[in-house]
Amino acid sequence: MIRPLTRLDYDQWLPLWKANCLDQIADNVTAETWRRLTNKNEKIFGLGAFDCDENLVGILHYILHPTTGFIEPACYMQDVYVDENARRQGIAKQLIWELNDIGKTQNWARIYWFAENNNDAVKALYKNLGVEMDFSLFMLPIN
Repeated sequence: MIRPLTRLDYDQWLPLWKANCLDQIADNVTAETWRRLTNKNEKIFGLGAFDCDENLVGILHYILHPTTGFIEPACYMQDVYVDENARRQGIAKQLIWELNDIGKTQNWARIYWFAENNNDAVKALYKNLGVEMDFSLFMLPIN
């Protein structure tokens, strides 16, 4: 089952979040991320994939924002992570298709994401889901 994350999911979300971030995110950033994900006044959202025993086995975080070129909002799919013991069952793909269905219902302009060039598993997942763009990503750190 896939559904939006709620405050009650924190204890199951935390280990997946830490694994997704390789346990390299500061506690205050984790706390703020969770606050944003569960605050209806924010434009950051989370989906959870639950197994038949209602264990959280996958997460997807996304951000809605205005963009140039469209009146409708764009969706940045920021995090997709599936527990190592639940991989190769199509859970990540199910999460992404659920996000796509939400986007269709809410009339978003597009969903976009980044994939690390050296992560072959992620690239294999995304290869048939979206249109690969020929861009290079640059970042100017502020802090």
